[in-house]
Amino acid sequence: MLTKKQHELLMFIHERIQETGVSPSFDEMKEALDLASKSGIHRLITALEERGFIRRLPHRARALEVVKLPETAAAGRPRGPFRPQVVEGGRPADLGSSEVRELPLLGKIAAGSPISAIEHERDRFSIPEAMLGSGDHYMLEIEGDSMIEAGIHNGDFVVIKRGDTASSGEIVVALVEGEEATLKRFRKKGASIALEPANAAYETRIYSPEQIDVQGKLVGLIRRYH
Repeated sequence: MLTKKQHELLMFIHERIQETGVSPSFDEMKEALDLASKSGIHRLITALEERGFIRRLPHRARALEVVKLPETAAAGRPRGPFRPQVVEGGRPADLGSSEVRELPLLGKIAAGSPISAIEHERDRFSIPEAMLGSGDHYMLEIEGDSMIEAGIHNGDFVVIKRGDTASSGEIVVALVEGEEATLKRFRKKGASIALEPANAAYETRIYSPEQIDVQGKLVGLIRRYH
């Protein structure tokens, strides 16, 4: 039998691995469970490991593996902010629907240091409706590697649902000070906004709300294999 905090941490680790392919950092765990220090996370992880729910993979940073889930988790959990739905270029996309929608490719966006803001339409892609849902969408080409731990690589094409609001934890297109666009995970830090990379080589940057305009949320990804 797991305690409430042990269950919460196990499900958070499981969902983050499902979402990004890697386990969350201790700081992310601490924030998700609203704990005051990382020592509490260490104790919870040790308890989960002793009970056989997780195991640490040797010689790898941030390497946790979920071995099993409690039976109460089988009923399903709310979907995370982004689970990459990769369509391989050159292959038919079987996503449960023959309906397609043409989306404009508006240029490149940085997954690294911010680069120039979104450009004008330069191409169009036919995207299965099943990948989109309702709303207005557009596409951008990724330049940089700061989101690789979220499964977003240099040269990928991302599908963005247009909008000007975001919840903490969602991956967004953010316009910084009206001049530079970047793709990052959006976090609310008190009265400030953090744009968080998914690559340990990059730093999280903190801004005031007035400096950031959300341009849309990430909903899909297309990758070409050469």
